[in-house]
This record gives sequence, C-alpha cells and structure tokens, in this order.
Amino acid sequence: MNQRRAARGLDDHRSRLTLRNAVHADIPAIADLSTRAYVGTGMHGYSEGALTGQLNNFSAGQFVVTVDDKIVGYCSTFRISGEAALRHHSWSEITGNGYASRHESDGEWLYGMEVCVDPDYRGLRIGQRLYNARKRMCEELSLKGIVFAGRLPTLAKRIKKYSSAEEYVEQVKQKKQLDPVLSFQLRNGFEVLGVIPGYLNADRDSLGYGVHLIWRNPKVAQDQPEGSTKRYGGRLPDTVRVGTVQYMQRRVRSFEEFSKLVEYFVEVVSDYKGDFVVFPELFTLQLLSIEDQELSPAESIEALTKYTPLLKNALRDMSLRYNINIIGGSHPTRVESGRVENISYVFLRDGRVHEQPKIHPTPNEVYWWNIEGGSVLNAIETDCGPIGVLICYDSEFPELARHLADQGAQILFVPFCTDERQSYLRVRYCCQARAVENQFYVVMSGNVGNLPNVANMDIQYAQSCVLTPCDFPFARDGIAADTTPNVETVAFADLRPETLLVARNNGTVQNLRDRRHDLYHVHWAGK
Repeated sequence: MNQRRAARGLDDHRSRLTLRNAVHADIPAIADLSTRAYVGTGMHGYSEGALTGQLNNFSAGQFVVTVDDKIVGYCSTFRISGEAALRHHSWSEITGNGYASRHESDGEWLYGMEVCVDPDYRGLRIGQRLYNARKRMCEELSLKGIVFAGRLPTLAKRIKKYSSAEEYVEQVKQKKQLDPVLSFQLRNGFEVLGVIPGYLNADRDSLGYGVHLIWRNPKVAQDQPEGSTKRYGGRLPDTVRVGTVQYMQRRVRSFEEFSKLVEYFVEVVSDYKGDFVVFPELFTLQLLSIEDQELSPAESIEALTKYTPLLKNALRDMSLRYNINIIGGSHPTRVESGRVENISYVFLRDGRVHEQPKIHPTPNEVYWWNIEGGSVLNAIETDCGPIGVLICYDSEFPELARHLADQGAQILFVPFCTDERQSYLRVRYCCQARAVENQFYVVMSGNVGNLPNVANMDIQYAQSCVLTPCDFPFARDGIAADTTPNVETVAFADLRPETLLVARNNGTVQNLRDRRHDLYHVHWAGK
C-alpha cells in the first residue's frame, strides 16, 4: 500500500496511458528505455538492430505502453515449438541473441523474451498490463500458453541464507520468501518448471539463473493432464469482471486515513483481476467525521468541496497504479457556476477522468445541501465497452437509462445511498426494471454503517448487487451477484457483453428492437 508516487508526467490530468503494438518508429525510444532499465545490472539494453529484428520477425508480439507520446514500457514475444521452449536453454540460444530470430510462425507456444519498464514510471502496474496483453494474444491465437525464464534480482543478496537457487525458489513458492519478480509471476498464474543455470550469465543479480515458468492457456486442451493445480480467480477473456463495494461508513481522522480505506478495496478488486471497482453515492461524506462537531448543511458542503482536488488526484492515481477502472461513487462539488452538484467521477485506467452529475437530486439533497441537478448524461467509452452512470434517484427515471442505452451503454453503474429498506427497494426494483427494459447489466453499490455527527447521513441500508436482464442466457432471477444486507463486503461478477448482443438480437423478448419508434421516443434536450 505504501508505494511511491509514480509517473512524473501523469500528474497532468490530461495525460493518458495507452497500450498498443510497437511500430518501427518506436525503435529509438525502446532502445533508450531498455538501456535505462538495465543500468547497474551487468546487462545492457537492446540495439536498434535487435529491435528491428524483433519487429520484423513477429510484429504482432511486440507491445509498448505510452504516457502521451513517451514510451514507458516494452514487451517482446515470439512463437516457438514446445520442444524448444520446454527444455533447458540459454537466453541467447532461445531468442537468437535478442533478435527473436527463432520465431516459428506455427509455433504452439508464446515465448516471453522481454518486459522492461521505465524506472520513473514504476508503480503503475505497467508490467501487469503487458502480461495481460501477452495472455490476450495467446488466447486469441489459440496457443497452448506462455513460456519464459524469469529473473531472480535479489538472489545474489540472499543466496547465503539458502543451500541453492532451487531452495530459494521453493521458499518463494511457499510464500516464505518474497521475490519482487518471481512472486509477481506466481500471482499471475505462472507455474515453475525448474531452475535453469547459466540462462543469462550477464545477469549478476540472478547469478546467471533463470526460473523456467509456464502459463497454460485455459481455453486450449493440453497434451497431458496437469493434475490438480489450483487456478484461483480464472476467467474467460471475453468477460468484464466488476467488483461492487458495499462500503462501511465509519469515522476517520484525516483524508489520508480515508484514502487508505478506499485504496484497500481498489487493491482487493484489482488483485481479483477486476476491470471495474464501484463505490457508493456520497461515500465521501465520511470525510465530515474528521471534524470534532456536527456542521451545518452549508458548512458541510464547503468542508467537502475543499477535498475535491485531493479526491480526484488520489483516485486517478489508484486507477493507474492498480490498472483498474474506478467508479468513484459520488461527491458533492461546487462547480464553476457556483452551483453545488452531486457528481460521480469515473477514473479510467488509461488516465482519463469523466464526470457524471446527478440529474435529479432528492428532496433531502435539495433541503440539506442545496444540491442542484446537472444537465449532461453521456455514455462513457472504456476499454471494456461503453458504460453509463446514474446516481441513485436517477435510476428511478426510465428515460435516463433509455438515453444511455441509445448511446450504446452495456453496463449501467448505480452508486446509491439509502437510509432504510423501503428507500433501498425503490432503487433496487427500478434498477432491475432498467436491466430488463434496456437489456444491459446494472451494478449497484451502497453504503452501510453510521455517521452520527454528520447531518443527513445518520443511518444506512444497502444490499449491493449486480443485476442482469431476465432471459435464458443470464443468471437465474436476473441476479449475477448479491450481498448480505448491511455488512461491509465486495461482490464480484463476470459479465459477458456478447451475451447482451445475443439477447438483444435473438432473445425471448427484444425490448430495444421492438420499440415503436413511430409512436414514441426519448428526446434529450440537454447537452
């Protein structure tokens, strides 16, 4: 949790982090990156000639991560036969001395020959993004899996504690020793085949050893049965994994304490390979408990507004570092015009930040905080398809959800804040109706717990959930995931956008297709 703040350039909220295939114009920048990444290790970066070879031999297998126009991560792969990849080998032998010249167009395994990250941009899970890109390509090509030999960068410092490199690796496997590289690879589902001495003698920190690792493509049958190895958290590549946080309102003593609570849940959902983590409406009112006395409504709004820049910076930073899209609940914000709006901030893992104001403030919000409704409602493009956000009461107005469905939204996120069961059920029943009417997924996230000294946040009732349309391809009862009421927890669900498409085009009922456009439609008069 105590990671240093990364990415000097990402402090600019206009910056964007992107993963794409490498092209020849990137070669000088990749060469410079690889040189800087290996300073002090005894190894050296790639020449432009070697990088040209990697691209020419297998262009589809070379990836870069950029922050705006700056290359901050690089990943190189090629295809090879199992006969070559699964036996002991040296780095020079298997990679063709770094040129990827051993690439076989019909090779059934993907060999990972390189991942390097700019030292100034570590802490943003760039390596994780590159590993994910490898796995996606492996699945798309229906290859058997990924093989490579990983480094042991702390082995030279720790070898005196162990009788051999093999014993060190075994201790890491048993989680009795932490290794910054191997522990990461094991968390990513790789298995240890063995230890290869003399894999890369220039790697002084690893004493020349390489850990022979394998990841097996779960969508391709393997030649031999693999026993009972546990693969916790596996998922299909065409799914979107969402984690909805049922968040406990409790007193905090500082913004930093609040931020750590939020980061805990972001990290948990990220560790479960989530694509989205969702927080409740007005979960930031917890910040008012920092004060020693109950504030008036006007004082409350002013106190919260001062946290807006800190909140946006903290959650954007988390979305980048944990490689996850964050639906940041909602936060009362004084906008430029002087109005107070209840705004949901959406933080995408490429660095973009979107805002969705609540269109319909409740009578309580108007009375207590003078909150006014916004006038913008747009679908948000994400790396998992278009989504929409409706804050609590907005879900009770079917025209809004239909407007988002018309824009192509496939998942509707509903952060909510309700005080007792009847209030909650109004939102729940309406969200289920929105899922049926618009044939999309709806994810609800609510608060639990109490804030006795915060006006209008005395008690909470929530049962967060993930809802689906009601038809044969979906979960029974139209509920993909549910929680126990009024306890702090996280609920997960894997959602399949392709299933929505099938239901919309060929379902038992086809609500979107069967609309009578000759009789009625939703006309949006706002922006």
